[in-house]
Amino acid sequence: MAGDAGAVDSTYGGEAGPAPELPRGGRRGLTIRLRMTIAYGAAVFVTGAVLIYTAYSLFRWRLSHMNQNLADPPGCPEPNPRKFPGQAAYCNSVRNKEILSQIDKPLIVVLLVSAVVAVLIGYFLAGRFLRPINQITRTARRVASRPDRALHARIDMDGPQDDELVTLAQTFDGMLDRLDHAFEGQRRFVGNASHELRTPLAINRTLLEVTLMDPDASEQTRQLCHTLLATNERSERMIEGLLLLARADNEPTNREDIDLAEVAYRSVTQCEMEAAERHVAIRTSLQPAPVSGDGILIERIAMNLIQNALRHNIGAGGWVDVLSYDRSHDVPGHGLLVVANTGPEVPPYAVETLFEPFKRGSQPSGASAARDPKDKGVGLGLSIVRSVVRAHGGRVAAEPRPGGGLIVRVWLPVRV
Repeated sequence: MAGDAGAVDSTYGGEAGPAPELPRGGRRGLTIRLRMTIAYGAAVFVTGAVLIYTAYSLFRWRLSHMNQNLADPPGCPEPNPRKFPGQAAYCNSVRNKEILSQIDKPLIVVLLVSAVVAVLIGYFLAGRFLRPINQITRTARRVASRPDRALHARIDMDGPQDDELVTLAQTFDGMLDRLDHAFEGQRRFVGNASHELRTPLAINRTLLEVTLMDPDASEQTRQLCHTLLATNERSERMIEGLLLLARADNEPTNREDIDLAEVAYRSVTQCEMEAAERHVAIRTSLQPAPVSGDGILIERIAMNLIQNALRHNIGAGGWVDVLSYDRSHDVPGHGLLVVANTGPEVPPYAVETLFEPFKRGSQPSGASAARDPKDKGVGLGLSIVRSVVRAHGGRVAAEPRPGGGLIVRVWLPVRV
C-alpha cells in the first residue's frame, strides 16, 4: 500500500517566546564536586588507616611473642654483641627474616580485604552521587520515547546552589519548557488556521453551487464551477485532515473498550462502493481483538488504511486484505490490525517517507502522470494513522509486499 504520508513532528513550532529563566538552587550546601572529593578522600583515609593499624598490630604482636615462638638460629647460642658483633648482626637478621615470613601472609590477606572493602565503598558512593543523573536519564528517555505525551515531564531536582547536577537538571527542564511551548504552538496554529480557513471555503462552495443552479449559466461556466468545486472539496478534506492530525497528537482523554474486528468491519462496509468502482476486491479475516482507546480515532485508523490501500492499487484484479488478531505474539498486550494490498512496488528506503505529511506514493506502472480523478487523498492518511497510534501508546510499521504493494501493521494496547 504505497500511500498517504505519516506523521513526523513538524519543524514549525510557532513563536515560542523568550527562553525561560533557569531557577537557581534555593538552599546552600556543598556541591557534588566537593561532596565527592570529601567522600572519596575519607574512604581512602579510613581504609589506609585500617591497613596501617593492622600491620602495626601484627608487628607488635609478633615482636612481643618473639622469644616464645622463635628458635635460635644455628650458630647463635646467645652471642655476646661486644665480643662477636658480626655474629650478633647475623643472628638479628635471621630472626627478622623469620618474623617477616610469619606475618607476610596475614598482611596480604588484610590488603586484599581492604581492597575489596574500598571497591564496595566506592561503588556505593558512586551510586549515591550518580542517582541524580539516573533521574535525568529516566526523564530524558520518557520524553524521547513519547515526545507528544511526556513533554510536560520535569526533573525538578532540588539541591545546593551552584551544584553541577542541579544546574544540568535545570538546563534540561528549560529545554523541555521550550519544546513544550513549541509543540503546543504548533498544535494551536494548525487548529486555528484550519478553523479560520473553513469559513471562506464554505462560502466558495455555496457560491459555486448557486451558480450551478442558475439555468442561464453557460456550459463553460458550469464546467469551471465543477472544476472549482472539486478543488474546493479537496481543500476542505485537507483542512479536516489537519484538524484531525492536530487532535490526534493529544492523548485520548476518554478511553473505552473497542473491538478492532468490529471497527475494521464497519470501515470495510463503508469502502465497498469505492472498491467496486475501482474493481478491487476487499478480503477480510477478522478475529475479535479488544483494545482500549478513542472509538472515533481508532475507526479513522482503519478507514485511512483501507482507503489508502484502495487508492494505491493496481486497479482491476487487485485486492486488499484486512485482518485483525487478538493478543499479538510479537508485541504482548496489544491487538493487531493488518492491511495489505496489491499495488506498485515500493522501495524499502521509501517506506518511512510515506508517513510524512503530504507525501504521496507512486502511481502504478504505466499510469499517466495525471492524478486519478477518483483519488481523493490529500497526503495525510498515514500521517494521521501514525499520530493516532502514538497518542494511544501503540505502534505502526509498514513494509513492502513482495510483488508490489504494502503491508501495514498497527498494534494498539489492550489497556494503558
